[in-house]
Amino acid sequence: MPLSYRSDSAPVQDRHRTRSDEEARRLRRVRLTTVTAQTTEWFDFFIYTTAAALVFPAVFFSSSLSPLAATLSSFATVTVGFVARPIGGALFGHIGDKHGRRPALLLALATMAVGCLIIAVLPGFEQIGIAAPIALTACRILQGLAVGGQWGGGILLATENAPAHRKGLYGSLAQVGLPLGLIFASGALFLISTLLDESTFQSFGWRIPFVLGAVLILFPLVGQLKLEDTAEFKSSADDAGVVRKSPLVQVLREHPGRILKTAGTFIVVGATFYVLTTGMLAYGTQTIGFSRNTMLASLMIGAATMAVTIPLAAFLSDLVGRKPVFMTGAALTALWAFPMFALIETGNLALTTLAIAVGMGLNGAMYGPSAALFAEAFPVEIRYSGISLGYQLSNVLGGGFAPLIMTWLIAATGNTILLSVYIIGLSAITLASLAVLPIPRVPVRA
Repeated sequence: MPLSYRSDSAPVQDRHRTRSDEEARRLRRVRLTTVTAQTTEWFDFFIYTTAAALVFPAVFFSSSLSPLAATLSSFATVTVGFVARPIGGALFGHIGDKHGRRPALLLALATMAVGCLIIAVLPGFEQIGIAAPIALTACRILQGLAVGGQWGGGILLATENAPAHRKGLYGSLAQVGLPLGLIFASGALFLISTLLDESTFQSFGWRIPFVLGAVLILFPLVGQLKLEDTAEFKSSADDAGVVRKSPLVQVLREHPGRILKTAGTFIVVGATFYVLTTGMLAYGTQTIGFSRNTMLASLMIGAATMAVTIPLAAFLSDLVGRKPVFMTGAALTALWAFPMFALIETGNLALTTLAIAVGMGLNGAMYGPSAALFAEAFPVEIRYSGISLGYQLSNVLGGGFAPLIMTWLIAATGNTILLSVYIIGLSAITLASLAVLPIPRVPVRA
């Protein structure tokens, strides 16, 4: 029987194929870990904002307060969490630029889990008095610190592992965790409030999603432990293998204008998102008269629309550039401001859901390309700190105050006209900031 021989190139081809398969598996782990980490983190964050509109005013604040005062007090704790986000961005950004993306992400996830567990067992105002809202605020600060650190690391895990011509699409894997987290948070409260009667829901039912959120964080924690740091981070080390000692100080010293431009670019995204979620939950149930579950269902439909437009806009940004896609979303948001609230004020459920869905879809058109847009705006060695500070500062100024501003404007005027003007003004700030934000051209695959 004649002998057969393999060509000399076969082992080389096998090695290439093995390396290619290993790289494909690594990228699949990166994608899965990115989506699960961001989804669970935002799930925990949105459980709070949703409960702040529907439950916390009655549970954690004095019954002597009027419904409006209790709602404003509850929203104030939401705002405190936003104030903590830039601090978390600075803290975890420094860790992420100095020691690696992975340890910063692990610590941020653990911090969120601790905050959720404490809220799940925290007594209300009737049990411990003024200590209840104080402790609730402290837990919200923990959540703000965690999200402030997790967001930057999550998008860098995605974009720094992406092919050069697909950074927008890969970055959207981190961004899509936001609407998915909102869907699951709203869905969890919807399911529990459907299964339980009102008194049971108010007494302990609302606490169940907080326990669930803390437990779910174990999955992305395990996934992060199996990943290595990104190649871009490793290559940013100097000859001795040590990353720059003070990335936070460096980015503040060398790029303060770029941080402010990043914050300005995102400001309308955060504001409209929290107007359409936290703000609308309170407005829809307390003023228009929709039931809690009706508003939760409308928000889930809006979040599903956003989950579709995020990757579509990100993919488009890989083809035509980040700025054109983002600017289109900001301009359409300004144009939609008046029609959106006119539809909501009709009190018609279908029109209200349509208004929210279109608004959140336009939000996704800006949110999708923002991961790659901001990552490309800063050098790799200070990128975690730079994008975290800019993004989280924007969310303090835009998202953090949006429910408060919305509630105050409607209470003061009796209509939503000034609220529409507010969104149009923020859209103008976004367009102006984006126009001067320096970013490189998007690589196009030949």
